[in-house]
Amino acid sequence: MTITLICVGLGLGTGIILALTGAGGTIIAVPLLVLSLNLSVVEAVPIGLLAVSLAALIGASIALTRGNVRYRAAGYLAIMGSIVSPLGIMAAQHLPNILLTVLFAILLTYIAWRHFKISSAPRPSFSERFSVPCLLNDASGRLVWNVPCFRALTFSGLIAGFLSGLLGVGGGFIINPALKKISNLSMQTILGTTLAVVALISMVGVISAMLISTLQWSIAIPFVSSTIAGMLFGRYLARYVTESRSQQLFASLAACVAIVMLYKAISSVL
Repeated sequence: MTITLICVGLGLGTGIILALTGAGGTIIAVPLLVLSLNLSVVEAVPIGLLAVSLAALIGASIALTRGNVRYRAAGYLAIMGSIVSPLGIMAAQHLPNILLTVLFAILLTYIAWRHFKISSAPRPSFSERFSVPCLLNDASGRLVWNVPCFRALTFSGLIAGFLSGLLGVGGGFIINPALKKISNLSMQTILGTTLAVVALISMVGVISAMLISTLQWSIAIPFVSSTIAGMLFGRYLARYVTESRSQQLFASLAACVAIVMLYKAISSVL
């Protein structure tokens, strides 16, 4: 019963984070599962990916009905990510758990720094918004697919996919800031497109992970269910939380989790 309640609490938090940021669901879910339930990173990966993929799918479906998903870009990013995601999973199977824990902590530290930086950065000027490689065609409402845009999307998708497999992250923490940097899409469209990519890449990661290792359903079911509930509740909260505030809260949480993970890794060696 205690384990179930912990799973429910962790899932609610993961879903809320995913709804507010469009990213960071699994990057927080996996270390929380590791720290709270004493799972290895490899055991926590498929659980985190399954929860975030289903929650992101619901969020992306809602955004799609509102016209806030660039589905061609999302599909291409997901294809690129899906190609290399199994490679990341295979690499994780051959790395010691302590190394994966340290890598996760380093990644969390970097993400925390980036989100703090983004939250305090001034909004881009008009000229900056229209000097990016992926521009939105006002007439068609679609992205203009030129060589710089194609290259930028390819690189982002490959990095997100490999890290999704290696560390069980959905890739949203890469896709979200990447779309902000390389496109002039609105924030709502970036959020919806990111959720679509996360859903697709995570599902490929889940299938690959399940083929290699066993999914612990007694933990997965309550965690997945509460993540979906947290996602829906988080969409309601998003009306009252500014983008900069959500970035700061997520950065603070990521930094705290990184410190705890590093402490756990060091303690296991000493």
